Parts: sequence; C-alpha cells; structure tokens
Amino acid sequence: MPSPREVHDAVVVGSGPGGLAAAVTLARAGLDVLVLEAQPVLGGGARTLDLGLAPGLVHDVCSAIHPLALASPFLRAFDLRQRGVELVVPELSYAQPLEGRDAGLAYHDLERTVAGLGADGAAWRRLLGPLVEQADATVALGLGDHRSIPPEVLSPGGAQAAVSFGAALLEQGTRLWDARFRGDVAPALLSGVAAHAITTLPSLAGAGTALLLGSLAHSVGWVMPVGGSQAITDALAADLTAHGGQVRTSSPVTTWRELPRARAYLFDTTPRTLVQVWGERMRPSVRSALERFRYGDAAAKVDFVLSGPVPWADGRVGGASTVHVAGTRAEMVAAEADVAAGRHAERPVTLLSDPSVAAPSREVAGLRPLWTYAHVPAGSDRDVTEAVAAQIERFAPGFRDVVVTSRCIPASEMSAHNANYPGGDIAAGAVTMPRMVTGPRFAWHAYDGGVPGVYLCSSSTPPGPGVHGMTGWFAARRALRQRFGIRTAPELGPAG
Repeated sequence: MPSPREVHDAVVVGSGPGGLAAAVTLARAGLDVLVLEAQPVLGGGARTLDLGLAPGLVHDVCSAIHPLALASPFLRAFDLRQRGVELVVPELSYAQPLEGRDAGLAYHDLERTVAGLGADGAAWRRLLGPLVEQADATVALGLGDHRSIPPEVLSPGGAQAAVSFGAALLEQGTRLWDARFRGDVAPALLSGVAAHAITTLPSLAGAGTALLLGSLAHSVGWVMPVGGSQAITDALAADLTAHGGQVRTSSPVTTWRELPRARAYLFDTTPRTLVQVWGERMRPSVRSALERFRYGDAAAKVDFVLSGPVPWADGRVGGASTVHVAGTRAEMVAAEADVAAGRHAERPVTLLSDPSVAAPSREVAGLRPLWTYAHVPAGSDRDVTEAVAAQIERFAPGFRDVVVTSRCIPASEMSAHNANYPGGDIAAGAVTMPRMVTGPRFAWHAYDGGVPGVYLCSSSTPPGPGVHGMTGWFAARRALRQRFGIRTAPELGPAG
C-alpha cells in the first residue's frame, strides 16, 4: 500500500507499450509520473525473457515482429534508432508456405513480390500499391484516434489513399474478396496477415489488419529489434526515468484505495481491470457498458528451442522471420470458423517467428529460439504443442528432428503473465470494426475511464492492439489538456 502522504501528478498502471508511451508523454511535459507494473519485468506484451529452456537463450513473451515500429507516429517521433535500438528490416517480410507448391512470399520490395505472384501480381499491386505510395496517409488512417480526420488524408494523394483503403476494405472484408485473384497463392498470402486479428474470415476487421500491415511490409518493412522486443520497452523506460519518472514492478493494483494520490490515473489495462479498480466510483451506466465489453478468441503460445533452422520444403521460406503457417485461404477460413464456434481446429492457424533469421545474435551455442502462436477458443486449457508441430511439419518435413525442447502456455494461462490477456485474448478485446472505432464503450472520448481524472490507454482503445504507443499518446494528451491545462504536446525525440 502507498503511503498516505505519497502524491504524484500522474500514476500509470501497466507498463505495456501504451502505458509507457503515456508515461513518457506525461513526464516530458514536466509532470511527476509513477508507473506501477504487476509483473517483475516491464513491458507487458513487449518483453523478452529467459524462460529457462536453454542456457542464455531468450524468447519474446508476446510480440516478436513489429510492423508498426517504424510507422507509428509516436515511435517515429520517439526515434528508437537514435536511442540505440537496432532495428533490422528483413528483405523477406513474411511468407505463407503451401503444400505441394511454391510458397507465397511478400518481400519488402513490392515489385519483387508482384513478380513472384505471376498472374496475380498485377492484382496485388493494384490492391496494395496505392497504400504503399501514400504510406503516411495509410498509417494515419489505421493508427489515428478514429474520431478526427488526419491531416495526411487532406492532401490529394492522401485522399486518394483513403478512397483506395475504403474500397479495398469493403472488398477484402466481404465475400467479394476472391474476385480480383485468379490463383490461390496471393489470397493465402493476404489472409495470413488478416489472421493476425484472430477473427472469422472474411471480416472488415481482418481486412483492415491485412491492408495496414500488408502495405507496411512493402513500405517501412516488418521490423525485428535485435535482442528482442524488450529493446523497445527498455528504450521507453530509460527515457521515462531520464525525465524524472519512477517505476515500480511487482506492484499489482486491485482497488483505487491502493493507489497514491494523483491528479490523473492512466490505465494500460483491460476494461475488466478498470471496473475492478474503479467500478464502485463509476456511474452505473458507465460500469455496465464497460462490463459488456466483449473479449475475443485466443492464442496459445508454444516456444521451441531448435538445433538448426526450420527445414522448410520451399527453402525460400527460410529467409523470412515471420511465417504464417496456415495453408490456403480456404483452410484458414475453416480453422478460424472452428475457433469462433468454440472448437479446436485440427490444423490451427499458426503464426511463427524465427528471430535468428534476421538477428543471428539470437542464436546461442548452436541453439535458436522459435516463437509460435496457435489460434484456439477463448479460455482453452489445451496444450497445443503437438498440433503446432504437426502444422509446421506439413510444410517443413523433419521439423521435429531439430526440436530440442519446447514449452506451451495454454490460452487459459496467458493472463498469469499478462492480465491484459483474459482467456488468452492477446488483443485485449474482440477485434471488430465497432470496437476499433468506439473503443470499450460508446463515448466520444474513447480514453475517458468513467471517473474524473481516470483514463484508459490500453489496446482496448483506438486504434487497437499493436506495439505502436498511440493509445498511450492519445490518452496522455487528453489528460494533459483536461487535468493540467497543457495543450501543446511535448517533444518526443532524443533531444526533446
């Protein structure tokens, strides 16, 4: 319990990317900021830990690849590279292996991707090319507060990008999604990206995910931080403490009575935690709305230790740090439908990251980490190690021969290491278009926490999940205006 005399300008609960972005913003505005984190290590979904699977080998706990690290307006202004974070942009952004045929390959170079897709190459260019050409407008649409018109969209090129994005969203988010393609490689390649949303396919939310992340693969690239996701967290924490902020780990908060006095409280948590802490002080209508917030389907994590590279049947896949191990578009549709219906798919959609491909230093003494997620029903307690291994083996015969050891975290246990993942929902809420726009309840100010001076800055708020810091930046700027009368956002760069 805090001392009754302890007082701060602002207290941030939770140290995921949103919470740390909020804390950095507030501290750079000259405020006295305290961050409280329930876990022993900062970072939430952006942590890299030694799991004890092999000496000296570290694994990313949640996020591993960062399509938004060089695109997010917050992180771009913060400038990770100038702070010593080494960000590698792989030549091959992601891959989609297919049984008995060549894999789908999405290169950083759009034209190289187009050339590899044969008859569907031109269609791929027509779909993603306009979004790549106007990358700033595309990012502004995807990572805005979804309440205001981003200035990047007001230019002629930006307006055209907005029209292109909207048209593509309606196409790829509905049963029209196959109309533009002749074969099945390009549709599978795009659907693998859409599956990051862990939702039924096709869907508007899945299509929005595919268009934003898919276009970033050809513009800024899908970034791999050398050393793991913790490098991003550590850079944010270092800036916070350099500007007077304080951090306390192993400090869970279950009620507002445990909090020090402050003029603003920002919660990088789910609405469920917000209600647990502040519910007795909320209006009944607000509390009821937050309690109705819908959580989504889940992911179960399997970390492998390998004695060598994954032996992909199509050797080119070995050049990708990110692989969507899910087969054809039809297979993904069926697997995600099973999960939505509460069934385990026989061949689950599996996301795989092999960090040693882009960052060889991740390999230690001939051993390398392999990161995988399999989509499962919410709350599943099933160990999916065998299902994931079998799915990989389909496209990489002999995979089991290079597996030294592994560890599964079932969906039901995900919240033990991150309370923002109830039942294994790593998106902190069902990924739907209404949720992406409105946030956890229907309110104009999506970051207001339902109690004066309380704000929500987690992935449950717009623009949604991802390591981008925008939720914290938006929430902190609102708190600065509303609670402290500060209307000018602080500089975020290393010299700020």
